[in-house]
Amino acid sequence: MTAQQNGEHDSVPARRVSTRGVLTSIIGLAMIGGVVLFGPKTSGVGGAPPQGAMPPPTVTVAHPLERDVIEWAEYTGQFAAVEYVELRARVSGYLTEIHFKDGQQVAKGDLLFVIDPRPFEADLAQAMANLERDKALLLRANQDLKRYAELAKKDFATRQQYDNARAVADGAAATVKADQAMVAQAQLNLDFTHITAPVGGRIGGHQVSVGNLVIGSSAPTTTLLTTIVSLDPIHFVFDISEADQLVYQRRVAAGQVRSARDSAVPIEARLVDEKNWSHNGQIDFVDNQINPGAGTLRLRAVFPNPSQLLIPGQFAQARAPISEPHMALLVPDSAIVTDQSRKLLMIVTESGAVEPRQVTLGPTTDGLRIIRNGVTANDKIIIDGLMRVRPGAKVTPQQGAITALPGTD
Repeated sequence: MTAQQNGEHDSVPARRVSTRGVLTSIIGLAMIGGVVLFGPKTSGVGGAPPQGAMPPPTVTVAHPLERDVIEWAEYTGQFAAVEYVELRARVSGYLTEIHFKDGQQVAKGDLLFVIDPRPFEADLAQAMANLERDKALLLRANQDLKRYAELAKKDFATRQQYDNARAVADGAAATVKADQAMVAQAQLNLDFTHITAPVGGRIGGHQVSVGNLVIGSSAPTTTLLTTIVSLDPIHFVFDISEADQLVYQRRVAAGQVRSARDSAVPIEARLVDEKNWSHNGQIDFVDNQINPGAGTLRLRAVFPNPSQLLIPGQFAQARAPISEPHMALLVPDSAIVTDQSRKLLMIVTESGAVEPRQVTLGPTTDGLRIIRNGVTANDKIIIDGLMRVRPGAKVTPQQGAITALPGTD
């Protein structure tokens, strides 16, 4: 090996040692810098939160709305006609005339159907002829009786002859009465061929066309001709559960609400496309027993219906008062937290901490939920920002307000 080559081999380790020294110096400086940059932080001036710490979440709080309310219970039911008539013929015959348009409004006494009256006119004529004949026979029998009475006084006729004449006269009088009844029956049957509306209301479609045989009430089964329903006023029928009935009865006994059996209790209704309770009526009937099969009690209300917007068979929601006016605390449903079977409201204490309170809920009124117990009117309830809080944590409260929304129930 030459001297030059030996020099080259000697210089390589020297360069490696020099590189390691530079790396060691860089790592040392980095460690010193890390102590400066990431060392323990100290509190700010005056005990302020350290720089970079998350502040308490901001929430909106408000006092429960306190106002005079009436508690309502809501039910689903159907409207029903006050008067409903299935129109059927009282005599049999062929239908000859129809005097209405399907679905029109009719008044009581309007002519609707005509059954061929000619057979009944003939029956009436025959009954009247029989009556005239028997009247003549009665007149002769009375004359004979009068003669035999005079003869019997002079002993020119026996007592038996007089009694026979009297029996003939009495029989003739009875026959005349029977004939008069037959005339009245024939006249009734003739009148029944003209079928009129027994009530006013809206008529349905005709079930039998002209020319068809109509079976009257003298047969086991009669022919349905049409139906008529009254529209103004109109009934609303609904059922309440046995549990609701017990709550209501106990409130009546405590004087907290009027009894629907003894007084006119107001009720409000709305149709499926309505948001406001725009129909006002009164409860006019409470059934006398609970349905053992369904465990419900049937009630009925009556509503004025001058516009005829309400139709029998139509479904609707109704609400009835279950309390007299009283002061209550109201909160929005969005402020209520559910914890399994418990209902909670999140309260912000004076120290700014979140405290859960278990509450008892009542029904809604004007878009707000009645709170029966668990909070007071002075408590600050979180109404917005519930997703950002947890029990015991600090929050930054911002004052808000709870506003009722009439007509939104």
